[in-house]
Amino acid sequence: MSQLKQGALLTYLKIGITNIVGLILTPYIIKTLGDSEYGLYVLVGSIIAYLGLMNLGINNATVRYVAKYKALDDKESEKIFLSTTMWLYLMISGLIIIIGWAIYLNLEDIFAKSLSPDEIEKVKTMFVILVFNMSIALPGGTYFAICGAYEQFVFPSTVMISKYILRSLAVFLVLYLGGDALSIVITDTIFSLAIIVVSFIYVRKILKISISLKFFNKKLIGNILSYSLWVFLFGIVYKFQWNAGQIVLGINNNTTLVAIFGVSVLLGGYYGAFAGAINGVLVPRATQMVVKNSHGKELTQAMIKIGRMNTYILGIILSGFILFGQSFITLWVGESYMEAYIISLLFMSVMTLPLIQAFGNSILEGMRKNRFKSLLSVITVGVGVLTGFYLSPKYGLIGIAIPLVSAMFVNSIIMNFYYKKTFGFEIISFFKDTILYPLLIYAPLIYIFELFINPFHLETWLGLILYAVIYSILFCALTYTLLMNNYEKGLIKKFISFKK
Repeated sequence: MSQLKQGALLTYLKIGITNIVGLILTPYIIKTLGDSEYGLYVLVGSIIAYLGLMNLGINNATVRYVAKYKALDDKESEKIFLSTTMWLYLMISGLIIIIGWAIYLNLEDIFAKSLSPDEIEKVKTMFVILVFNMSIALPGGTYFAICGAYEQFVFPSTVMISKYILRSLAVFLVLYLGGDALSIVITDTIFSLAIIVVSFIYVRKILKISISLKFFNKKLIGNILSYSLWVFLFGIVYKFQWNAGQIVLGINNNTTLVAIFGVSVLLGGYYGAFAGAINGVLVPRATQMVVKNSHGKELTQAMIKIGRMNTYILGIILSGFILFGQSFITLWVGESYMEAYIISLLFMSVMTLPLIQAFGNSILEGMRKNRFKSLLSVITVGVGVLTGFYLSPKYGLIGIAIPLVSAMFVNSIIMNFYYKKTFGFEIISFFKDTILYPLLIYAPLIYIFELFINPFHLETWLGLILYAVIYSILFCALTYTLLMNNYEKGLIKKFISFKK
């Protein structure tokens, strides 16, 4: 089995483990810490996420350039590139520390109206540790990027699966022994350092690649930044989209609303991760198609081929959440988090089209034409967050969620026309083959099953799991018999029989 297929399967295993463990661990964390303390943890994580953007999209550039040098068997250029990027990362790490210190000095003023003095002190301590974590993690991420460039997807997935399992056990133990949010932050930092060491050893010993600091090519810096600038800008918007809500609610409202919104974002993240398992390993393939000058029909067919698989995966999750989401959230984290259902459902719904079409973004990156997407996202999400800032004091969670969801929807619609303009994307063919036909099957199924379960009150995990399994079997059976083509059925058969 190829690295790409193994990587995709391992990524799905990682997602499955992440979701299952997360679903078990999250309510335990909330119950142990309390809503307010958990809200602090989410709040600090949202702030620090912006400092993570200081990687400037260089990891994406590393994948692209190292893959190029590997294809050309140009070891010398690869060595110069990696040395230059490491110098660049060291400078960025220094900048992160400086910016982090400036933010640290102003945290008290920023949250003076919403947090108590004790909460502010705890936020400041966690922030310092996470700034240190980030300053080391960014250059350390180069090693995983090298693995991606060499299409070595098995190792990163295996390491991340191991990390998540061990980290979850450690967090459980720490909280069981009386730890708090600060203890979780320290635990996360230890595991981040361990991941860097392991990935360094793999790249050095297995891939036989070493990164020295002997070279610094100023011209190469310009080339790297010219490519990564727009990836970086989109990264800013992406983080802004998913973390600004918590910060806005932390400033205008309280940490309890931050916690509820954080749960919604967490569920949205789980949803997006399923499509990401396929999309995350396809950038090198998209680049190859662009290099071969594939025309619009070929690129559209590639998007359809990948999009159909994503539709099946996302369809069962989204429809299942529509049917069972309220019962799940009540059993999972309690009725006090019920508002997270509608917020999560809004996020999942508006995320679906961009996730199905994610290969289109890979094509844009391969063509180095992702500037428009970044600028569009800056405008739409920027307006959404600004609107939410003024609406949230009065309308709370809905006040920040609706503007963000609207911005994401407008963004996804406009991008379809940009795909058409850029590489001849056939919009009607794509929607007909990936969304229309499945919708004609899934919509009646959801309606009928809702009528079926409506008389029952799913107040226990046993009842919820039983009906979810019945629904999943029906969903998969209808998808296989009525929607999948021969190629897709063949993939399922190979997967079930474990054939290469």
